[in-house]
Amino acid sequence: MARWLGLFLLAGSAVAYSLAGFFTRLIPLDAVTLLFWRGLFAGLFILLVVWLRYRRQAWPMIRAIGWPGFGIAVMGSLSSYIYLSSLRLTTVADVAVIYATLPFVTAALAWVALREREGWRVLVGSLAALTGIALMAGGAFRSGHLLGDTLAFAMTLTYAAMIVLIRRGRHVSMMPAVGIQCLVSALAAAPFARLGPVESLPLLQLLLFGICQLGLGLMLLSLGMRRVPATQAALISLLDTPLAPLWVWLAFGETPPVATLVGGTVIMAAVCWTIIGSPRPSVLPAAAEAGDA
Repeated sequence: MARWLGLFLLAGSAVAYSLAGFFTRLIPLDAVTLLFWRGLFAGLFILLVVWLRYRRQAWPMIRAIGWPGFGIAVMGSLSSYIYLSSLRLTTVADVAVIYATLPFVTAALAWVALREREGWRVLVGSLAALTGIALMAGGAFRSGHLLGDTLAFAMTLTYAAMIVLIRRGRHVSMMPAVGIQCLVSALAAAPFARLGPVESLPLLQLLLFGICQLGLGLMLLSLGMRRVPATQAALISLLDTPLAPLWVWLAFGETPPVATLVGGTVIMAAVCWTIIGSPRPSVLPAAAEAGDA
C-alpha cells in the first residue's frame, strides 16, 4: 500500500510539473520574472502547509532536514537556473532528450550514495522512455549547441542529485527543504526580475503558477520519494514531458505533431509497464512513515 501511495504522489507531482508550459504561455512576463514570482509563491505555500500541519513541531522539522536539506535547496535552485540558461543556448528538443537520461543518471547516483540497485525492468522502461522522448524531439541534436547541451546535462545531473538527497533524507520530512529551495530560487532571481506593480489578473495567475505547478509538484515529490526508490521516481517524473503539450493543446488549441503523440504514448506505456511489474521496494519503519501521515 505504501508503494502505491508513493507512486500516486509522484504521478501527481509529474502532472503538476507538466503545467509549466501552460502557465508560461498564459502569463505575459519574461522568464526571470516568472521564476521569481513562481519561487516566491511556491516557497510560501509549502512552508505555510508545513506550519499548518505541524504547528509547534514546524521549527524542529526545519532543523531536522540537516545537510541533505541544504543540499536539496542548493541543487534544486541550481537546476532551475541552469535549465533556463540551457534553453537560451540550445533547442528545446535537445534539452528534452538530454533530460530523458534522468533515470539513468539518478540510478548511478542512487547506487553510489544509497546503494539502491534497480532491476532490469526499471532500466528497460527508462530506455523505452528515452526512446519516446527522442521520437517527440524528432532527432534533436544539432551542431553548434555544445555549451547549451552541456548545461542541459548539468541541469539533469543537479535535478537527479536533488531526487537522491530527498530519498536519502526519507526518514524525516523534506517538505521544509523544498520550500526553502523555492525561496532561494526567488531571491536569486530578484535582482534581474521585474518587481514593480503587477496587474491583478497576472498576479493571480502567478499565484496559481507558484502553488499549483511548482509548490504542489515539489510537495508531492518530497512525500512520494519516502516510499519509492530514486530511479523509479525519476522515471515517473518523465510523465510531465508528454503531458505538457496536452495542456497547451487543450487551452490554446496548439495541435501537437504526430511525433509528439507517438513519443508521448511510448513514454506513458513505458512508465506504466515499469511500475506495474517492478518489485515492491523495502518499506520504511512505521515511525518514519508516520511523520507524513
